[in-house]
This record gives sequence, C-alpha cells and structure tokens, in this order.
Amino acid sequence: MLLNLRLRDFVIVDAAEFDLGPGFTVLSGETGAGKSILIDALTLALGGRAESGFVREGAARADICAQFSTDPAIDAWLVEHALEGDGGAVQMRRIIEADGRSRSLINAMPATAALQRELGERLVDIHGQHESQSLLRGHGQRDRLDACAGLGERVTQCAGAHALWQATARQFVAAEALERDALVEREHVAWQVGELAGLALARGEWEEINEEQKRLAHAAALIEGARGAAELLNDGEFPVATALAQLVQRLRALTQFDGRLRDALEMIETAAINADEAASALASYAERVDLDPERLASVERRISAIFEAARKLRLAPQTVPDALDTLRERLAQLTAAQDLEALRSAEQAARARHLALCGEITERRRTAAQELAAAITTQIATLGMAGGRLEVVLEEADPGPSGADRVEFRIAAHAGTTPRTLAKIASGGELSRVGLAIAVLSAQANPVPTLIFDEADAGVGGAVAEVVGALMRRLGAERQVLCVTHLPQVAAQAHEHLRVAKIPGEGGARCTITALERAQRVEEIARMLGGVEITATTRAHARELLAS
Repeated sequence: MLLNLRLRDFVIVDAAEFDLGPGFTVLSGETGAGKSILIDALTLALGGRAESGFVREGAARADICAQFSTDPAIDAWLVEHALEGDGGAVQMRRIIEADGRSRSLINAMPATAALQRELGERLVDIHGQHESQSLLRGHGQRDRLDACAGLGERVTQCAGAHALWQATARQFVAAEALERDALVEREHVAWQVGELAGLALARGEWEEINEEQKRLAHAAALIEGARGAAELLNDGEFPVATALAQLVQRLRALTQFDGRLRDALEMIETAAINADEAASALASYAERVDLDPERLASVERRISAIFEAARKLRLAPQTVPDALDTLRERLAQLTAAQDLEALRSAEQAARARHLALCGEITERRRTAAQELAAAITTQIATLGMAGGRLEVVLEEADPGPSGADRVEFRIAAHAGTTPRTLAKIASGGELSRVGLAIAVLSAQANPVPTLIFDEADAGVGGAVAEVVGALMRRLGAERQVLCVTHLPQVAAQAHEHLRVAKIPGEGGARCTITALERAQRVEEIARMLGGVEITATTRAHARELLAS
C-alpha cells in the first residue's frame, strides 16, 4: 500500500508530504484547491507521461517520491529486474526538468518509464473522475467487460495475432499483384541463362581461343619465318653460328697474350652456344606448326558464337562466365520470392490463429457479460436505482485487434421499462452510478493493494452518497482506498481524512495538505454540508454523520 507521498515544486505545490495508513482515506477541499493534483503527482510517480507544465513556475524541476509497502510477489519482481531495495518497501521517484525532460528511479536506481508503469499497475488502481463518460463509447464498455473478465492478456495476444494476419495478408496480395511482372522477368532471365549456359564458356577460354586463332591464321608466315631464321644461323653464305665459332677460336688464341680478353671470349662463347640452340629450336618449331584450315574455321566459329551471344546480352565476351553465375542466382531468387503457396499458407495460418483467439475471447465475454450484468444490477439497486437493471449485449463484428464482438451496455432505469443504450436513456446521475458500480466491481476483481477514486462519485448525492461511502469503507476493510470527494456523506465514513487547501502568497498560490483530527473533521464536513457560512446546525449534522 501507499505509505508516503512527497512533492516538491509540483504545479502549485512548493513542498508537501503526507503519510497514509490502511483503510479508507478521503481527500477533500474547496474546488480548485488541488486535490486532483495529488492524483496527478502519484500518476507521474507510477510512470505517467511527464511535461514541463508540471514544474512549478520559477522552479528548475519538480520532484515526486512515493513509498509503498510490498509483498513477496512485488519483491520478486524487483529482484527479477535488479531493482530490489530494503525488503518490504519500494520507493518510486520521478524528477521532471523545466524543459520537460524527466528521470525515473525505483529504489534510487534509474528505471524506464515503462518499468515504472509495469510496477505501478501492480501497486495502484486509479479510477478517474471522467470514467463514467467513457461508458458512452463502445470501446469503453468493451474495455470494462474485458477488465472484469480478466481478458487483458488475451486481448493483447489477439491484437498481435491480428497485426500478424494483416501483415501476411498484405504480403500475399503484393506478391500476387507482382506475379505477372515476376513471371516476365523470370522468363527473360531464364532465356539469358539458356543462352549463356549453351556456350559452356570456361573462365580464360576466350583469351586462349583468341591466341589459337591468331596462331592458326598466321601459320604459313610463322613457318616461313622460323625456317628463314634457322638458315641464317646455320646455313647460307654467311652463317651466324659458324662466324661466332670462328671468332671464338681466334680470341682464345689471343688470350694467352692478354688475359683481359677472357670476359669478351666467354660472352661470345655463350652467344655461339645460344645461336646453335636457337637454330635447332626454330627448325623444330617450323616442323611442328601445322597448316590446319579446318581447325582454324572451327575456332573462328567458336569465337563468333561467343561474341554474338555476348553482344545480344550487352556483355564483354570475357565476362560471360561471371554473368552466367549472377543470372543463375537471380533466377533462383525470383523463383523463391514468388512462392505464392507458401505465402498463402502463412496468411491462412495467421488468420486461423487470430480467429481462434477471437472465438475464445467471445466465449469468455459471454460468460463475463452475464455475471457483470447481474452484479451491476445488484449494485445499482443499492445506489438508488431499485428496479433498474443492466444488460451487457454482445453482437458479432468484423474480426479486429480486440476480437470479433461489439459490446453494448443497455440499461432500464426503472422496473417495467425496456433496456436501451446508455447514451439514449441514462441521465448524468444514472450514468455516474453505473460507472461507480463498475469501478467498485473492477476494484474488487483487481488484486492491487491500493485503490484510488478521483471524484468517481460525481453525480450522486443524498442517500446514494451515503451508500457510496459505505461501499468505500467496506473496500477499505480489505485494502487501502483513497478517494477524492466533494460529498460529506462519503467523507464522514472514511477512516482518515486529509484536507487540501490552496493558500495565496507573494510568489503565487501554494497547496497544503493537513491530516484532520476529530474536531477538524467536524468543521470540514460542516463546510462540505453548508458552504461558506457554517452554522451550529451544520456542525451538528456533521457530528451526526461522523457518529453514524
């Protein structure tokens, strides 16, 4: 439960702190005193949305700190998220800078607002003053039915399944729409693959066959040139090899007179040997070169085929093998990407999952609708609507994120009348009573230890207000209940009473919170009863309310 709430520089509060105990506690005060500001502050401490307007004018930051007692389940959650503090208690803090930035802390350790909200939902359940108005909207009625049925997690799963179904359906439709274009591309790529695969061109082959074509095309010139060179070396009128051999003999004879000629002799000897070997090699080459017109024609046909295929696909002939690999890969991608049957199966499976969840939710809603209608009917009878009854009607709707039901609350305000929609039949007071009944029933179904009602009793008064106070007090016997109220009949039945006041000053108005003693409670309830002028009669009435 909430043990302590401390505020600094929040809206019109410069500094305030108050402790809370178990049972039923009310906050009262003049209109505009700032009662709901405390609920806003607590909402921020629990992870609500922050903005710069929450910082008191002239201050650098607002600081809100709430301390709660814990149970073993909450302690386990804190340990799981590495946020544990002293056992049995948890501190939740929110700091809001003047520029709107904020920091969240749990047990003095940084935490995300999402974690604060998750923890806050386990600690506090807040029923706002405008909740009855949301009953006029279909989704508001559905949300209340789902809350009483404990369907929150299932509806979240249904929304996820619906999103997946829609995504797979869009993917299938898009793939189907592109199938024709993909088919044309697949056929074109398949033709390209066929053209290039038929060539069976190996890497490096283009360069090799071009070399072979040159050799075959100039075979006669090669033979003639090789033979002529061999004759110049070994035959003819002045054979080079013979001349070099004679020169070697002459120089060798001279070296005995001057050794410095030996280097030149060695070079000429090497030249003579090379010339002789070159003559043999050229003669051998001339013997091996064939004049093969048929092979030349075959090679030229091969070159022509490769060049023509490359031209049609606008490729350089030497890039054909790499291009073939790329086209084969693209063909495989196109074939896999357009597996419409697989996409259709995925869409059907996602739809079936969503419809199964919708069916389960509908069944649970039907059961909960009967139970909720009976419980509200019983509850509103105690709130001054004897003979009235509420029906919760489920109608089939298109499957969506929240299921396949349209939920409508219908009320008969008096015995013997036909139930009609809330918007058509319910007065403001009747709507408030239905909203309050649902809030009380929802609170009873919710295991959180602290319940807060922010003027949820608006629109009722007199004897009904006294019943409301009794309901709150009974809830306070089981858990901590905090109620912001203007009704003296409600305030008189609280275990504790806090008064909120706005005090004007030079630096602007500021808010104070005071825990009231018995005599102070009499004065406050008398003010709530009688307005500006408090008489002995109103004080007596206030004491009577407190005594009862």
